[in-house]
Amino acid sequence: MRGSITFKIVPSYRGQLSACEKESPSTCRLSPANGHSSINSSILIYVRAQFEYDPARDDLIPCKEAGVRFRVGDIIQIINKDDHNWWQGKLENTKNGTAGLIPSPELQEWRVACIAMEKTKQEQQASCTWFGKKKKQYKDKYLAKHSAVFDQLDLVTYEEVVKLPAFKRKTLVLLGAHGVGRRHIKNTLITKHPDKFAYPIPHTTRPPKKDEENGKNYYFVSHDQMMQDIANNEYLEYGSHEDAMYGTRLETIRKIHEKGLISILDVEPQALKVLRTAEFAPYVVFIAAPTITPGMNEDESLQRLQKESEVLQKTYAHYFDQTIINNEIDETIRNLEEAIELVRTTAQWVPVSWVY
Repeated sequence: MRGSITFKIVPSYRGQLSACEKESPSTCRLSPANGHSSINSSILIYVRAQFEYDPARDDLIPCKEAGVRFRVGDIIQIINKDDHNWWQGKLENTKNGTAGLIPSPELQEWRVACIAMEKTKQEQQASCTWFGKKKKQYKDKYLAKHSAVFDQLDLVTYEEVVKLPAFKRKTLVLLGAHGVGRRHIKNTLITKHPDKFAYPIPHTTRPPKKDEENGKNYYFVSHDQMMQDIANNEYLEYGSHEDAMYGTRLETIRKIHEKGLISILDVEPQALKVLRTAEFAPYVVFIAAPTITPGMNEDESLQRLQKESEVLQKTYAHYFDQTIINNEIDETIRNLEEAIELVRTTAQWVPVSWVY
């Protein structure tokens, strides 16, 4: 197959256009995988999808049959990204997969931002005319007028990744709703495998109790010292309880790594902004709430746990390397041990920033 196909489209993902979707015709130029491309044929580019996409439900795509359906976490090889709106790619984990259309990062960001503006009733003031505009014009005009809405969004599209030979992750991060069992899982792993795992001892400003030894259960520091260290970005997380401050210092995590052990952390998802680097090389596992089955005693705490778990999964799924439903604690721990061993012995897709 040679040459190219040109589609003429009018942007509309609903029956009636809003102010954020002005009728501005655009062309989507589709190049075959063996044709000309902006990507050097000797350079393979792979990305991890950070959102779910179904071309059958997308009214913006010029040809639904030409689209590639993918889920969060899928690895996609980018074949062509000449078009500002539609890239070409194929799923890496499918045999004989054919290349098709996927939304460009700019188009997906535009889509999410427009929907958000409608929800906040700002579409009447919006002038989000993506189609027919160049990338720079779009960003200058759009971000200048709607930066407040834009800043509130966690706009994730694709993360460039590279495949590395098997290696041991330095950090095991357990995410999940409060009360889902992360602390029990952490303590069990450390008790069963003290030669593999360790937990960073927290720092606190409270005075030591009788017979408490510094560095055993806590490191005791002054309030001024802790505030200074926080200002110097030396803490991963910190908070206060009963007029005392508690926190996890990054240096305690590094000392665990120096001993050749895996540091186990049960942290809030926001901590991943610091941890997702080559230095900490985290393996992120989401511990999901137990499945609620018909006839189960649905008390308020179980419903709250399920709801919080669903929100976390919807918001942060693009960070997860593994998801385990905690229906039975012993089985959960066994599945986690197997997952850690598997990732240690098989090739892994990691963010390209970990390598370059």
